[in-house]
Amino acid sequence: MNYTLSEIARICGGTFTGENRRVTEVVTDSRSCGMPAAPLFVAMCGARHDSHDFVDGMYARGVRAFLVERPLDERDGAGYVVVGNAIDALQRLAADWRRRFGGTVVGITGSNGKTVVKEWIAQTAPDGVKLFRSPRSYNSQLGAALSLLMIEGDERFALIEAGISQPGEMARLERMISPDVVLFTSLGDAHQEHFASVEEKCAEKLLLALHAPKIIYHSAYEPLTSMLREVYAAGHELHDAAAEAGGGLADAASERNSQLVAAFWRVAGEPAPDFGRLQRVAMRLEVKEGINDSLLVDDAYNSDINSLAIALDYLHGVAAGRPTTLILSDILQSGMDDDELYARVAAMVAAAGVGRFVGIGPKLQAQAERFVCDKAFYASTDDYLRRIDRADIAGRAVLLKGNRDSRFEKLEHALSRKSHTTVLEVDLDAMTHNLNYFRSHLRPGVRLVAMVKAASYGAGDFEVAQLLQHQGVDYLAVAFADEGVLLRERGITMPVVVLNADADSFDAMAANRLEPEIYSLRSLHEFAAAVERYGEQRYPIHVKLDTGMHRLGFVEEELPALLDALARCGRTVRVASVFAHFCTSDDPAQDDFTRLQIARFDRMSSRIAEALPYPVLRHTANSAAIERFPEAQYDMCRLGLGLYGFGFEHNAALRPVSTLRTRIVQIKRLAPTETVGYGRAGVLSRPTVTATVPIGYADGLDRHLGCGAWSMRVKGRPAPIVGRVCMDSCMIDVTDIDGVAEGDEAVVFSPAAGNTPEAMAEVLGTIPYEILTSVAGRVKRIYLKE
Repeated sequence: MNYTLSEIARICGGTFTGENRRVTEVVTDSRSCGMPAAPLFVAMCGARHDSHDFVDGMYARGVRAFLVERPLDERDGAGYVVVGNAIDALQRLAADWRRRFGGTVVGITGSNGKTVVKEWIAQTAPDGVKLFRSPRSYNSQLGAALSLLMIEGDERFALIEAGISQPGEMARLERMISPDVVLFTSLGDAHQEHFASVEEKCAEKLLLALHAPKIIYHSAYEPLTSMLREVYAAGHELHDAAAEAGGGLADAASERNSQLVAAFWRVAGEPAPDFGRLQRVAMRLEVKEGINDSLLVDDAYNSDINSLAIALDYLHGVAAGRPTTLILSDILQSGMDDDELYARVAAMVAAAGVGRFVGIGPKLQAQAERFVCDKAFYASTDDYLRRIDRADIAGRAVLLKGNRDSRFEKLEHALSRKSHTTVLEVDLDAMTHNLNYFRSHLRPGVRLVAMVKAASYGAGDFEVAQLLQHQGVDYLAVAFADEGVLLRERGITMPVVVLNADADSFDAMAANRLEPEIYSLRSLHEFAAAVERYGEQRYPIHVKLDTGMHRLGFVEEELPALLDALARCGRTVRVASVFAHFCTSDDPAQDDFTRLQIARFDRMSSRIAEALPYPVLRHTANSAAIERFPEAQYDMCRLGLGLYGFGFEHNAALRPVSTLRTRIVQIKRLAPTETVGYGRAGVLSRPTVTATVPIGYADGLDRHLGCGAWSMRVKGRPAPIVGRVCMDSCMIDVTDIDGVAEGDEAVVFSPAAGNTPEAMAEVLGTIPYEILTSVAGRVKRIYLKE
């Protein structure tokens, strides 16, 4: 984009004051690691954040143009546009920029496949065809606006994703995107919770094509096809991709996506695409442990200029003080000449403060002089692997960005710390979704504690804690001091409460600014003594009350002695919060007892709060109580299992964050006279094809799941466990699944119906907590982030 602030004020209906700055890029996150040459910082007021608080910091970083929602004190050399609603203003600005674009705007929508189809169109673009595609899943009300404003203007095509989650959103997107071509991918039940039916969601999706001359769809998808043909039978060109020659891909969904790509290029007047050029689409960033105490951010196969900027911001965030390395391959099909392209790349690398740059490919080698940081260049990935420098990796946060021909999967494999075939994928976007779901149930001003004990219920420690810190959660809670110390060592700075604080760990807690749960007079006196040894004053503590759980905490009769002790320790410790623990808030049959606990807590905590000469926070509600007992929210709530995707009952609005995957290492064809596994417990009744997978009870797969009690998913179909679960492996029955081969994936548990940790817990007669926390530490965690 390219506007002056006075032009933006006119377009957006805002008020302009100060210097009439020209701006070329939008920045909405104050944590962005690099500033473009002419940025416009957009400050927004949300339900739980106000980015106007960061205007001073952005000014200090050199930003001189601001779009804000309320008047601010003017600063020397700065210009301001004041609007009523920043997102509305950005959408108006994006609509104006789109009207100035002379190329073809393609709107892509659907429940599944939007990003894949968009990326495959880019991968199969004919030589010399410059196109823009919205980065990753920038498809929301804000994301689509930012995408449109990234268009440079000389592209032939602009591919813009449009995603919705509730009625009323698509009309706004359609007015802004105003697509010349609309491409519909598959429609399923994703984001269905706010729609009464699939038909209602289809009708909402169809609004994107309201004024589009050309519409591309696939007739395999109903009821979309019938509704589309009925609504847009006249005045639009309808192109059914079902007749196209696709890529001959193995699964039906991928083949249909390839047919949609073929239909797009036919409608565009270009030759049939070369599907041999298709590569794996990096749907999300993957974060994993690397060798030599490094952290890998794997964004291979998503190598374009816009995604690089986003990935560099993410690298800066996860680094948490570590030095950074970018390993980048040549960028293909940018539509820019090499001098312009790599001048921009070098500027982005410098602005992001990348400490070490490794360029792979002849084009980057030729542009080496543009990079002013510590750097090295190699002709190919294999060349780098033969000569890899430990200094590129050791103790660093490393971003991998490779083109489709660079074979960065070899690099990822070489740099990953663990090579265990079984992995636990943790969806950080799902976790953010769950966090926001529960936040939506809180009264204004109510704070939130996130439970990250037991390695965040098996999901991992630092990566989850960092996400929650980034999302503005008020406190983290761990079980033991060692967990908190680890978070401090990894760069977590926010308040951390230790729930099982004992005297042996008090010194470590004081040294690492960890805040203890105090549940007895003895623990209070011993912690106060530790604080005095460290010369601290008014150290925050959290007083635990026993309202009926009868595990830890002060009972009501102990309150006079507690208040007397707190008065005597007044200079040493300060009560940050008073809290209690529900034991039946998830059980409607015992609601009377929960209400009794609420009454006790209200009475006991009020007594403490009234006695202290300073304000304290009160909290007793857990995940279930946030939804079921809003009267128990008080000043703060604690979010545990709900954060990881499970409610007090099954809740389709929550998204389970963890998927446990493994791969088939051997296939056997056995006669019905054979048996399988220890004790010959796997008795066959027919000719059977078994697959051995490398996961066993040492990885957290309970032995009671053997002998058909649990089925993994292979190619989307159930594959029962045959015989007993071994320590490091087990066997599954794949007889009824066509085309199974060694190396195919087997999903142990996932968010898919029938394959969830909830379902596994039901089989074992336990709770999802146990399933999640049982996944062994030797199983590699991979963190996914769009």
